Amino acid sequence: MDYLPRVKNKYNKEIVPALKKQFGYKSNMQVPKLKKICINQGLGDAIINKKLITTAINEMTLISGQKAVPTNAKKNISNFKLRIGFPIGVRVTLRRNKMYEFLDRLISVVLPRVRDFRGISNKGFDGKGNYNLGITEQIIFPEIDIDKIEKLMGMNITFVTSAKTDKEAFALLKNFGLPFKN
Repeated sequence: MDYLPRVKNKYNKEIVPALKKQFGYKSNMQVPKLKKICINQGLGDAIINKKLITTAINEMTLISGQKAVPTNAKKNISNFKLRIGFPIGVRVTLRRNKMYEFLDRLISVVLPRVRDFRGISNKGFDGKGNYNLGITEQIIFPEIDIDKIEKLMGMNITFVTSAKTDKEAFALLKNFGLPFKN
Protein backbone atom coordinates (compact mmCIF):
# COMPACT_ATOMS: atom_id res chain seq x y z
CA MET A 1 0.00 0.00 0.00
CA ASP A 2 1.34 3.44 -0.92
CA TYR A 3 1.91 6.06 1.75
CA LEU A 4 -0.92 8.58 2.21
CA PRO A 5 -0.31 11.75 4.23
CA ARG A 6 -2.46 12.11 7.35
CA VAL A 7 -4.17 15.30 6.12
CA LYS A 8 -4.99 13.78 2.70
CA ASN A 9 -6.56 10.80 4.44
CA LYS A 10 -8.58 13.20 6.62
CA TYR A 11 -9.72 15.07 3.48
CA ASN A 12 -10.99 11.88 1.81
CA LYS A 13 -12.64 10.37 4.90
CA GLU A 14 -13.98 13.39 6.87
CA ILE A 15 -13.82 16.67 4.94
CA VAL A 16 -15.46 15.54 1.66
CA PRO A 17 -18.60 14.15 3.38
CA ALA A 18 -18.81 17.19 5.69
CA LEU A 19 -18.59 19.70 2.81
CA LYS A 20 -21.06 17.65 0.69
CA LYS A 21 -23.54 17.89 3.55
CA GLN A 22 -22.84 21.59 4.29
CA PHE A 23 -23.07 22.89 0.71
CA GLY A 24 -25.38 20.24 -0.79
CA TYR A 25 -22.96 18.94 -3.42
CA LYS A 26 -24.27 15.93 -5.35
CA SER A 27 -20.87 14.53 -6.38
CA ASN A 28 -17.47 14.21 -4.71
CA MET A 29 -15.98 15.99 -7.72
CA GLN A 30 -17.87 19.20 -6.82
CA VAL A 31 -16.23 19.37 -3.40
CA PRO A 32 -13.44 21.99 -3.40
CA LYS A 33 -9.92 20.69 -2.91
CA LEU A 34 -6.50 22.12 -2.20
CA LYS A 35 -4.64 22.46 -5.53
CA LYS A 36 -1.26 23.80 -4.38
CA ILE A 37 0.56 25.76 -1.69
CA CYS A 38 2.91 28.53 -2.87
CA ILE A 39 5.50 29.87 -0.44
CA ASN A 40 7.49 32.95 -1.35
CA GLN A 41 9.89 35.36 0.26
CA GLY A 42 10.78 38.83 -0.99
CA LEU A 43 14.37 39.80 -0.23
CA GLY A 44 14.91 43.47 -1.02
CA ASP A 45 18.25 43.47 0.83
CA ALA A 46 19.59 40.84 -1.60
CA ILE A 47 20.68 43.70 -3.90
CA ILE A 48 23.34 44.64 -1.33
CA ASN A 49 24.08 41.21 0.16
CA LYS A 50 24.22 38.44 -2.50
CA LYS A 51 24.73 35.72 0.14
CA LEU A 52 21.19 36.37 1.40
CA ILE A 53 19.67 34.58 -1.63
CA THR A 54 21.59 31.33 -1.08
CA THR A 55 20.76 31.40 2.62
CA ALA A 56 17.08 31.95 1.83
CA ILE A 57 17.09 29.14 -0.76
CA ASN A 58 18.62 26.73 1.79
CA GLU A 59 16.13 27.74 4.51
CA MET A 60 13.11 27.54 2.18
CA THR A 61 14.27 24.12 0.95
CA LEU A 62 14.51 22.93 4.56
CA ILE A 63 11.06 24.32 5.42
CA SER A 64 9.23 22.98 2.37
CA GLY A 65 11.09 19.74 1.68
CA GLN A 66 11.47 20.76 -1.98
CA LYS A 67 14.18 22.76 -3.77
CA ALA A 68 13.42 26.48 -3.77
CA VAL A 69 14.19 28.70 -6.76
CA PRO A 70 15.22 32.37 -6.86
CA THR A 71 12.88 34.95 -8.42
CA ASN A 72 14.41 37.67 -10.54
CA ALA A 73 13.54 41.34 -11.01
CA LYS A 74 11.39 42.07 -14.07
CA LYS A 75 12.00 45.85 -14.19
CA ASN A 76 14.81 48.33 -13.73
CA ILE A 77 14.22 50.64 -10.74
CA SER A 78 17.05 53.13 -10.35
CA ASN A 79 15.98 54.41 -6.90
CA PHE A 80 16.46 50.91 -5.47
CA LYS A 81 19.60 50.18 -7.57
CA LEU A 82 17.65 47.31 -9.15
CA ARG A 83 18.35 45.86 -12.60
CA ILE A 84 16.45 43.32 -14.69
CA GLY A 85 17.54 39.78 -13.81
CA PHE A 86 18.79 40.51 -10.27
CA PRO A 87 17.62 37.80 -7.82
CA ILE A 88 15.29 39.52 -5.31
CA GLY A 89 13.25 36.67 -3.85
CA VAL A 90 12.79 32.95 -3.33
CA ARG A 91 9.75 30.79 -4.04
CA VAL A 92 8.57 27.18 -3.97
CA THR A 93 5.30 25.57 -5.13
CA LEU A 94 4.13 22.44 -3.35
CA ARG A 95 1.66 19.97 -4.88
CA ARG A 96 0.25 16.52 -4.04
CA ASN A 97 1.76 14.67 -1.05
CA LYS A 98 4.44 17.30 -0.26
CA MET A 99 1.68 19.92 -0.08
CA TYR A 100 -0.32 17.83 2.42
CA GLU A 101 2.82 17.11 4.47
CA PHE A 102 3.62 20.83 4.67
CA LEU A 103 0.01 21.65 5.63
CA ASP A 104 0.12 19.01 8.38
CA ARG A 105 3.37 20.44 9.82
CA LEU A 106 2.03 24.00 9.54
CA ILE A 107 -1.14 23.16 11.50
CA SER A 108 0.26 20.81 14.13
CA VAL A 109 3.80 22.13 14.75
CA VAL A 110 4.50 25.59 13.31
CA LEU A 111 1.44 27.73 14.14
CA PRO A 112 1.29 26.61 17.82
CA ARG A 113 4.92 27.84 18.18
CA VAL A 114 3.96 31.44 17.37
CA ARG A 115 4.19 33.73 20.39
CA ASP A 116 0.82 35.07 21.70
CA PHE A 117 -1.03 33.14 18.99
CA ARG A 118 -4.78 33.75 18.88
CA GLY A 119 -5.52 32.30 15.44
CA ILE A 120 -4.93 33.37 11.86
CA SER A 121 -6.91 36.17 10.24
CA ASN A 122 -9.90 35.29 8.10
CA LYS A 123 -9.36 38.41 5.96
CA GLY A 124 -6.74 36.79 3.70
CA PHE A 125 -9.20 35.51 1.07
CA ASP A 126 -9.00 36.96 -2.44
CA GLY A 127 -12.61 36.59 -3.62
CA LYS A 128 -11.84 33.58 -5.83
CA GLY A 129 -11.38 30.94 -3.14
CA ASN A 130 -7.65 31.35 -2.41
CA TYR A 131 -6.13 32.25 0.97
CA ASN A 132 -2.95 34.21 1.77
CA LEU A 133 -1.14 33.88 5.09
CA GLY A 134 1.76 36.11 6.06
CA ILE A 135 4.44 34.88 8.45
CA THR A 136 6.74 37.48 10.01
CA GLU A 137 9.73 35.29 11.00
CA GLN A 138 11.12 32.05 9.59
CA ILE A 139 12.30 30.90 13.04
CA ILE A 140 8.85 29.51 13.94
CA PHE A 141 9.68 26.51 11.72
CA PRO A 142 11.48 23.78 13.73
CA GLU A 143 13.75 22.97 10.74
CA ILE A 144 15.51 26.35 11.06
CA ASP A 145 18.49 26.48 13.44
CA ILE A 146 18.17 29.79 15.31
CA ASP A 147 21.95 30.09 15.83
CA LYS A 148 22.69 29.96 12.10
CA ILE A 149 20.24 32.58 10.77
CA GLU A 150 21.71 35.82 9.44
CA LYS A 151 18.54 37.90 9.23
CA LEU A 152 14.90 37.49 10.27
CA MET A 153 12.82 37.20 7.12
CA GLY A 154 9.08 36.85 6.66
CA MET A 155 7.25 34.87 4.02
CA ASN A 156 3.90 34.62 2.30
CA ILE A 157 2.04 31.32 2.06
CA THR A 158 -0.77 31.05 -0.51
CA PHE A 159 -3.31 28.22 -0.39
CA VAL A 160 -4.78 27.75 -3.89
CA THR A 161 -8.09 25.87 -3.80
CA SER A 162 -10.61 24.82 -6.43
CA ALA A 163 -13.39 26.55 -4.46
CA LYS A 164 -15.51 29.09 -6.35
CA THR A 165 -16.25 31.35 -3.36
CA ASP A 166 -14.43 32.47 -0.22
CA LYS A 167 -17.11 30.82 1.93
CA GLU A 168 -16.37 27.40 0.42
CA ALA A 169 -12.61 27.93 0.72
CA PHE A 170 -12.99 29.04 4.36
CA ALA A 171 -15.02 25.90 5.15
CA LEU A 172 -12.41 23.72 3.42
CA LEU A 173 -9.44 25.25 5.26
CA LYS A 174 -11.32 25.31 8.57
CA ASN A 175 -12.04 21.57 8.18
CA PHE A 176 -8.37 20.92 7.43
CA GLY A 177 -7.67 22.41 10.88
CA LEU A 178 -6.31 25.88 10.14
CA PRO A 179 -6.92 27.83 13.40
CA PHE A 180 -8.90 30.89 12.26
CA LYS A 181 -9.78 33.65 14.76
CA ASN A 182 -13.30 33.77 16.36
